[in-house]
Amino acid sequence: MKTGFTTLAAIIIAASSQATAAADTEHGKSLVKEHCTKCHDDGMYTRKDRKVTTLNGLQNQVRRCETNLELKWFEDDIDDVISYLNTQYYKFGESHDGM
Repeated sequence: MKTGFTTLAAIIIAASSQATAAADTEHGKSLVKEHCTKCHDDGMYTRKDRKVTTLNGLQNQVRRCETNLELKWFEDDIDDVISYLNTQYYKFGESHDGM
């Protein structure tokens, strides 16, 4: 049972990594400019006391904002925004730790 769970977890992490790697960062950039900067500027991503400190935390925050703003983005849109923000500001790599 433990081996099956470990294998499943590895598959999920690999799939998430591939989805993020395949994301369109230019599309993510345009979505950030169109929607995210209505509430805040890019200082939100660069301040020293930022709350997002991991890739998983970034994923959770983008999803939270998408839900709160009722944007109804497709999964690819969310991945694109995560990829853009991570590439441009956070640079977390492929870690999937908690927020």
